[in-house]
Parts: sequence; structure tokens; C-alpha cells
Amino acid sequence: MIDTGFVTIIDDDQAMRESLATLLRAEGHVTQSYDSAESFLADGPESVSGCLILDIQMPGMSGLDLQRELQARAIALPVVVITGQGDVPKAVAALKAGAVDFLEKPYEIDALLRAVREALNREDGGDRLDEKSRHTQSRLASLSRREREVMDLMVKGHPNKLIASTLGISPRTVENHRASVMDKMQCANLSTLIHLILRLN
Repeated sequence: MIDTGFVTIIDDDQAMRESLATLLRAEGHVTQSYDSAESFLADGPESVSGCLILDIQMPGMSGLDLQRELQARAIALPVVVITGQGDVPKAVAALKAGAVDFLEKPYEIDALLRAVREALNREDGGDRLDEKSRHTQSRLASLSRREREVMDLMVKGHPNKLIASTLGISPRTVENHRASVMDKMQCANLSTLIHLILRLN
């Protein structure tokens, strides 16, 4: 289990870096900050512990590019991705690259702190992952056929109107199915749902 309380912030926005560092230090974390993915890599990520808070939109190497580079180097640092221009395809890409969570600016402070805690306490144990997979499978089994169809299109990033057109149902019916899916899958937001499905696959 990773539990050092050490958080590395990578964001080209100086004000964002400073506000994140202040917030996290107030919570008892030790932080270090970089203004680019390149400067972080130049400093030697192999020796870094804890987790990363990573902006997805940066000049030069993007946050997603950095995630892929860390994967290529077999550096298993849990990542919390933050973006001001977030959308579902970017969320899927970030989560597939190993992000613990995906938060859009302006993010809620509580949501950020929860994501950091999860990242710092992430376990690599297969038993725990198997247990989570069984729970997810159980929740999936509780969905009706139509709810599963709606969920599959939600995870692909389709808006309600397109889902309605694709399935031949009204947007209002899509909204009802969408709410039921989120309730049965016990997900507070779409990012969490995407993460569950990706983990299962």
C-alpha cells in the first residue's frame, strides 16, 4: 500500500500549483510542484513516491503523454487528473492510462481530497481487485437490458439526445434510465462509472 502522504503537483498554471500545494499542506501532506511534464521527468520520477496531481492540458507534453511515458518506464504512480477542458473521451483515456480519478476545474475541494486519499492508499493486491470486480459484476447484473444499453452509450460519451436517437426512445426516458444506472451502479458521477467499467474490463 502506498501511504507516504507525498503529493507531486504538475500544472503549468502557477496559481493552481500554489493553491493546490497550500490546500494539501493544510491537510498534512508533503508536496512538490513542477510547471511541466518535461521538468518532472528531468528530475527523475523513478525516485518519486506518493501520488501525482496532473493537469491534462499543458504546453509541450500533455498530462496523458506523461501518463503513457510513466507506464512505458514501469513507474506505477497513482494519478489524479485535473483539467479545465474535460470531456468523456479524455476521461476514458486518462482512466485507461491508470488515473485514479478525473476532476474538472473548478473541482470541489472535498472531491479532490477524496481522490488524493484514494490514490495514496491504493493497493495493488489482486484479492481486493477481484472482490471489487465481483461487486461490480453484481451491480451490472441488476441492470435491465435497456439500462445496460443506455450505460454502454453513456460510457462512450454519447449525450442524452444521441442515446435517445440511437435507441429509439425519448430523451426523458434516457434521463430516467441514466439516473437508474447511476443509482444501481452506486456511482456519484460519470467518471466513477467509467472507472468501474474499465477496471472490470
